[in-house]
Amino acid sequence: MKNHHQFFEDLLGERYLSSPETMDRFSHDETEDLKVLPLGVTLPETTGEVSQIIAYCYENNIPMVPSGARTGLSGGAIPHAEGIVISAEKLNQIIEIDELNAQVTTQPGVITQVLQESVEERGLFYPPDPASKGSCFIGGNIAENSGGPKAVKYGVTKDYVLNLEMVLPTGEVIWTGANVLKNATGYNLTQLVVGSEGTLGFVTKIVLKLLPKPKHDVLMLVPFRKACEACAAVAKIYQAGIIPSGMEFMERDALVWTMNFLQDQTLPIKDDHEAHLLIELDGNYPEILMQEAEQLLNILEAFDIDEVLFADDAIQKNKLWRIRRSVGEAVKSNSVYKEEDTVVPRYQLPKLLTVVKSLGKEYGFKSVCYGHAGDGNLHVNIIRGDLSEELWQNELPKAIRKLFSEVVAMGGTLSGEHGIGLVQKQYMDIAFAPIQMNLMREIKRVFDPKGLMNPGKIFD
Repeated sequence: MKNHHQFFEDLLGERYLSSPETMDRFSHDETEDLKVLPLGVTLPETTGEVSQIIAYCYENNIPMVPSGARTGLSGGAIPHAEGIVISAEKLNQIIEIDELNAQVTTQPGVITQVLQESVEERGLFYPPDPASKGSCFIGGNIAENSGGPKAVKYGVTKDYVLNLEMVLPTGEVIWTGANVLKNATGYNLTQLVVGSEGTLGFVTKIVLKLLPKPKHDVLMLVPFRKACEACAAVAKIYQAGIIPSGMEFMERDALVWTMNFLQDQTLPIKDDHEAHLLIELDGNYPEILMQEAEQLLNILEAFDIDEVLFADDAIQKNKLWRIRRSVGEAVKSNSVYKEEDTVVPRYQLPKLLTVVKSLGKEYGFKSVCYGHAGDGNLHVNIIRGDLSEELWQNELPKAIRKLFSEVVAMGGTLSGEHGIGLVQKQYMDIAFAPIQMNLMREIKRVFDPKGLMNPGKIFD
């Protein structure tokens, strides 16, 4: 690798890194305890540099792994032991906010929350808001088709992507679409790239559509004495014609563990509270919001709930959202765990929760569940605790396979927003027939004939 190191050093200078400390930092994302040391890390600043890096790797058969902020939960950014990392850290500029057309053009290394706040200063709104929005990159959101709480009303990342500048695995640079709201011109390459987990190329510029920023919102925390009733309430709310801007489900342990993690015991959680819904409504007219809130309460009163907490001001709203966004960190701080990003039609949520708990009893594992209830997207965290190595490594995959089989039978699928990456690819046969898998492999081969771009992710 000596000559290869020299090429990258000549091209990038101090922006080519190969020290043990750097390799360790880039060796993992937030997925379980997975870790692989790469041979080197590149920090390009321009599309041209990305193109030169990739062209050299392609010519010399060097595996490449795109890297964002490494907040992913499916192992999508885990390096290849014989390859280099191409990091988006230095591609961190918002290029243009086009107020007239309500669009923003950005590089992939911009933090999602920074992009949101920048467009909000112009009265505009970029809704997708993953839990890690304060640290994740917009490029990673493109790779995983990220969602978040606001997806229930506003959609996920793919619903806002108009066009992408992308370096193909050969080093060639293309734009995938056009900066327009309607486009029926040929195959939709833009949407093919969104959610492809960095396996088809490296995105260097992103054009996103924006919305007007809603002026008002109402936020409430609803305690349920039965967790399955919290799931069942979700479908009832939609049947009444109410579309919340957020509808989050949290089991008791998810909320208690998070409050302990944050050292905050101010929320009243009683012994008989099995689960909570965090529900947000937004809009431009306060009187309409309050009418919807009253209608919502009437629906909820049909269930076995306790006193509903209304967030009185911005401070309390931020506090409630901080608790919800910290659940993943809190679970991770308690134990090694595996997270399954299941998604089903939302009316199937009660059945999904019942299946999870039944499998826990059958295989002897504890689970903590939370997620985007309005989307039917339940994050199932299987806790290692004191489970034996035999059960964790050999028996648990059988339980996960049963879980995914039940999910698909309900009309759902394996991942709602975290992607497949390394950790779920062994289950892809549950969701797809061989003909579908072969189509995906052939698409990969067209983009990446040598199989060098993020190899081993999604499928082998």
